[in-house]
Amino acid sequence: MINEHWPLYDLRITTPRLELRLPTPDDLAALATLSAGPIHDPARQPFASEWTDAPPAERSRSTVQHHWRSLADWTPEKWTLQLVTVADGTVIGTQAIGGDDFAVLREVHTGSWLGRRYQGRGFGVEMRAAVLHLAFHGLGARAAVTGAVTDNPASLGVSRRLGYAPNGTVSRSIRGEPAVEQRFRLERAGWRSPIEPITLTGLEPGLALFGIQASNVAASDHPAPGV
Repeated sequence: MINEHWPLYDLRITTPRLELRLPTPDDLAALATLSAGPIHDPARQPFASEWTDAPPAERSRSTVQHHWRSLADWTPEKWTLQLVTVADGTVIGTQAIGGDDFAVLREVHTGSWLGRRYQGRGFGVEMRAAVLHLAFHGLGARAAVTGAVTDNPASLGVSRRLGYAPNGTVSRSIRGEPAVEQRFRLERAGWRSPIEPITLTGLEPGLALFGIQASNVAASDHPAPGV
């Protein structure tokens, strides 16, 4: 079984409406098909990477390759967990969480997208809350960072809804035009999930893949004075 070699295949994050997990081949095929369909108004480009400007078949292939690349390049020092978001048995999008030198910095970054027909129903908040629960309660993170271009009000709204604070801006070039990416930061002490309950299962056997142990997570709940 693949989970004997990659235990994160047993990881599940569940919320009242969603389950987040590493995709099976069928899940990944469903996500690739979803990526070929509409994700946003084609007159706008809300993503800094512009990946949705590619033709549908290319978007599908790049979605599969992006997932495979994240697994192939994974090290405890630099990792990205690419999860599918599932509602009522249907893959509706993807939610990623990553960390660089996480064992030292204890900081994560996130990214996500939803198929267009699943937007506007609160799923974006719920799936981000799920991985923030993983970060703060499962992995002992100290902070989470994210960002979105100012032409992506939905993503900006999710960050504000979940309590992130503005953390500066970055200039981007999108479709040959200047754009501004708003950065956000959320400290562990400020995390209060608006979604309850959120449950984690199957995490502990895979903690070493994140460069940490269970004792590290427990210690993060009781930091030394001044930390």
